[in-house]
Amino acid sequence: MPTHRKLAPASPWTEVTATKKDWHGADPRLLTSMFTQTLLIRTFEEYVLDLAGQGLVHGPAHSSIGQEGGAVGSVLPLTGADFVGGSHRGHHQFLAKALGYVAPGGIDLRRPVDAEVRTVLQRSLAEICGLARGFCQGRGGSMHLQWREAGAMGTNAIVGGGVPQAAGFAWSARQAGTDAVSVTYFGDGAVNIGSVLETMNLAAAWKLPVCFFIENNKYAVSTHVDEATAEPRLSARGLGFNIPSWRVDGMDPLATYLAMSEAVDHMRAGGGPTVVEAEVYRFFHQNGPFPGSAFGYRTKDEEKEWRARDPLALVSRQLVENGVLSAGEIEECTARAKAVMAAIGDELLEPDPDGKPGTRRIRPAEWPDPSFRDVGVRGDLSEFDDVRLADTGTGPDAFQGRLEQRKFIDVVAEVMSRRMAEDSSVVVMGEDVHRLKGGTNGATKGLAEAHPDRVLGTPISENAFAGLAGGIALDGRYKPVVEFMYADFMWVAADQIFNQIGKARHMFGGDGQGSGVPLVLRSKVAMGTGYGSQHSMDPAGILATAPGWRIVAPSTPFDYVGLMNSALTCKDPVVVLEHTDLYNSVGPGPVDDFDYCLPVGRAAVRRTGSRITVVSYLAMTNYVLEAVEQLGLDAEVIDLRWLDRASLDWDTLGESIRKTNNVLIAEQGPIGTSYGGWLSDEIQRRYFDWLDQPVERVRAGESSPSISKVLERAAIARTEEVVAALQRVTGN
Repeated sequence: MPTHRKLAPASPWTEVTATKKDWHGADPRLLTSMFTQTLLIRTFEEYVLDLAGQGLVHGPAHSSIGQEGGAVGSVLPLTGADFVGGSHRGHHQFLAKALGYVAPGGIDLRRPVDAEVRTVLQRSLAEICGLARGFCQGRGGSMHLQWREAGAMGTNAIVGGGVPQAAGFAWSARQAGTDAVSVTYFGDGAVNIGSVLETMNLAAAWKLPVCFFIENNKYAVSTHVDEATAEPRLSARGLGFNIPSWRVDGMDPLATYLAMSEAVDHMRAGGGPTVVEAEVYRFFHQNGPFPGSAFGYRTKDEEKEWRARDPLALVSRQLVENGVLSAGEIEECTARAKAVMAAIGDELLEPDPDGKPGTRRIRPAEWPDPSFRDVGVRGDLSEFDDVRLADTGTGPDAFQGRLEQRKFIDVVAEVMSRRMAEDSSVVVMGEDVHRLKGGTNGATKGLAEAHPDRVLGTPISENAFAGLAGGIALDGRYKPVVEFMYADFMWVAADQIFNQIGKARHMFGGDGQGSGVPLVLRSKVAMGTGYGSQHSMDPAGILATAPGWRIVAPSTPFDYVGLMNSALTCKDPVVVLEHTDLYNSVGPGPVDDFDYCLPVGRAAVRRTGSRITVVSYLAMTNYVLEAVEQLGLDAEVIDLRWLDRASLDWDTLGESIRKTNNVLIAEQGPIGTSYGGWLSDEIQRRYFDWLDQPVERVRAGESSPSISKVLERAAIARTEEVVAALQRVTGN
């Protein structure tokens, strides 16, 4: 018979309950702050639901009424230097953090509300209504509230999507030598999401000061937590990652405060992450002013039972019992809060001249100007104003340093070594970047030895560490350089790349100071290496359709240095694509000058000609040059270098097309995700009058590359395919 030994979790799991003694012994100022914040948030949310009922909130109104106790109790132990981030239902957490920031000493509603508190309420309401004076100038609405100055780093509409960023805020705080902590709020619907669990693991492994605050309101829309998991005590998730965990009644703000204070003390002392589960209850449906029972998934008896535990009523009762406020003062404060919200509403709204009597509309002057639509998708590149630009050839920015034939992969490592030595804000992360003498290809050679605290070997969790890097970029004190071993892995982290990092700048307002997202994502295209369908893709075509990202594609050692420096200078997120065919190639590269930037949006004319313009990028550029030489063709070859829509060099392309009247786009990737597809369409729209025939393209077939050497070669394009296309187009 086998022997059995009972195992126990390595971290404590604690349930915290506030007693009568705790309430009577609490600092009156603390209790007053709990009351005033809970009251203001409740009144604010009721006003939002009222506007939603009038059709004045465009989009969802995810009310947090009933859940305020968990938010207020958990934010009160924080300081202005700490970070919070929430989910689509995040008004209460955002307001608690913002109100605590502008009034750290508390708010006394027995007196008139001061201007800063009023402004927080006004700008929050304006944002939810989509108005220009909102915190995100109307772009975020109910689900995307951000005020960086207050440490409110953004609520998030993707379930669990903001959790990895919170780990990035925590990493930045610790790296900067502060004791600030990060709190990420999410609900019972998110605890089973991969990004949440990946981030718990990463935060525990790195001992990051981040609190995973679970608002367990029992329902993900209408699905009860008991249906979604066999362990509805959701704080148990922390034990699997060796994270100390607390469970508390979130309808009790004081109990939440006590549990959160213990968690914050643990994190500030360097103990690593924490989990706090607060059991709460939203009094209304997922969205809008109706209870869940109206939709049949909750009973009225259940709702009545939870409403009897209303956190606002609990705090009000305790204030009276403790002699802190009288019943009359409670009523006075309530009336003042409602009056403030009504006055704010009067500033944003006016009678609707075309509506029925008593109906209102948004004042026209409050709406954003439609011309603001695309402002802030990317920055204005003013960060390059004082940067030294250089390129090959002649002209005012001609490179003056010494060039030699250099191996491509060597300069990849050398330019990063130079940047990390010169700029202590650069941090590199990815799988195996700290091992194997420079990662799997030697791209990070020597970096871990020179900068062990800034070269971070990650677990295999692209979603988590890409999002963590996004948080670091949003914080702004450090510049993360993320390596994805293969470009295909971007789709493992698609939410972070496309929904989070790429959209953040625009979504949260886009044009303010500190609104940048300075992040570099390195990844390689491995076509022709025998790694098959899931390790070989060229992502350029898909990335080019995604707003927010800039894309660079270097084909020479010289270009790699300049483009990487530009990527690290840029305040926008930049993808640096690398091709395995180039790693061992040799070309002109710098010997001792690694400090120049290539101008954003400048292509390179690799060969001049007048018969046809051939446009390409990455390793395909060299295959194009080989094909042109084989045919002895008078072709102009343009290496794009910058691939995103905003950075394409239309001046160089246009000048060439007007000369040759003929265009061939050459790429390696398959037709389905083709970069040339959208580019050919755009060229034909811009230069239709100069084209003698439609834009032609070289690309692979429909399939992804296979393992078989023969099938892989058939699935990609190289010199032979370019030769055939040039012969077909020119009749040469």
